[in-house]
Amino acid sequence: MACNTDFVQYVADQCAGAGEITLKKMFGEYAIYCNGKIFGLICDDMFFLKPTKAGRSLLRKEELRPPYEGAKDYFYIADLDDRDYLSSLVRESCNELPMPKPKKK
Repeated sequence: MACNTDFVQYVADQCAGAGEITLKKMFGEYAIYCNGKIFGLICDDMFFLKPTKAGRSLLRKEELRPPYEGAKDYFYIADLDDRDYLSSLVRESCNELPMPKPKKK
């Protein structure tokens, strides 16, 4: 099921306090990046954050579930209306995530 573009943009806007937010559309769903690091997925109009220790420590409610069938569990983030909370969660999670490997030419 494809994501609603308004929902995708809302999530990106809510995360904007963490850094430069970009999106990449993949098969009707989206990967979401902050300062070049992929930190989550938006699938079926739900936001999923890569699990990290830093993210876990800030979560108001921890709920792990796969964003799509066959995927590893991610933190499911239902509380999207608190921009400061979401930006902080994304920023701290990204601090723990590695930079992507350079693409081969």
